[in-house]
Amino acid sequence: MSLRLSDYQFHLPQELIARHPAPRRDGARMMVLRRAEGRIEHRRFAEFEEFLRPRDLCVFNNARVRPARVVTDEPRVELLVLEQPTPTRWVCWVKPGRRARLGRELRLAGITGRVVELREETGERVIEWNEPPDLEKVGQMPIPPYLGRAPEESDRERYQTVYARTDAARAVAAPTAGLHFTPEMMARLPRAFVTLDVGPGTFQPVKSEDITAHAMHVERFEIPAETAEAEHQARRIVAVGTTAARVLEGGPRDGDGRLVPGPGETRIFLHPPRRVNHVGALLTNFHLPGSTLLMLVSALAGREPILAAYREAVRERYRFFSYGDCMLIV
Repeated sequence: MSLRLSDYQFHLPQELIARHPAPRRDGARMMVLRRAEGRIEHRRFAEFEEFLRPRDLCVFNNARVRPARVVTDEPRVELLVLEQPTPTRWVCWVKPGRRARLGRELRLAGITGRVVELREETGERVIEWNEPPDLEKVGQMPIPPYLGRAPEESDRERYQTVYARTDAARAVAAPTAGLHFTPEMMARLPRAFVTLDVGPGTFQPVKSEDITAHAMHVERFEIPAETAEAEHQARRIVAVGTTAARVLEGGPRDGDGRLVPGPGETRIFLHPPRRVNHVGALLTNFHLPGSTLLMLVSALAGREPILAAYREAVRERYRFFSYGDCMLIV
């Protein structure tokens, strides 16, 4: 049992961080970790379908990322729009916070706003605008800070899955395992969808050496009735990404263990020795050292096998993080 943060660290050369996506969505490499045999294979993501079995069901998170990164005109501050309770009210993280103290006036594309609330515990600011800003026009995609670059126009397409829902854009981070899929591949797969609006907490580091002291962020999800039924009929669930896995493991179930459809919230923290009960296989990208996501995949495959696989990935020069290569745990 490993409950220490230091047990989830590994050395990652900075040049292995993928700053941009591969030229083709399906062009990534794919490490396959076979748990039962303790064996690693080096494959291509385009071969993903070869690992599916009869009556498998691939479950995808179809959350849409909104262009939540905004840079104001005066004073010049960076906003990450977490929520929009009303068209004129934004709940944001602000950087640098000293330029957006309570009562401070901001200007953005000819619109005036004011910081009307400062939430001390979370550092969030609530900004009230005199008219609704058009986030699609003034915002940029909120690519992760570890990419070390500003958002580019191409990120509007590539930091979004091809199957993202069109009726709502609420996530502030992409379900990145899904970035590899093309429309052609999606059409061939046995599939179902959940929605988990990925929040900024996905980037929050674990700061306590005792990982059980870490407070997970709350994320909203929605489970369609057809997905709950499809999961019940399937023999094995292949979760595409840790966010889909969090819904499947943290979502409500009835007395027979069947997934209950509808909206809900989860703050489930999966780490050894907690068992993963409903996900039989997982497609995921390579995660940050010491992250809750690394702990999640360790709950599925074991800490030692995962860290051994990560060391292999470093030796084999896999590309890491959101725009990088992927791992299939079977």
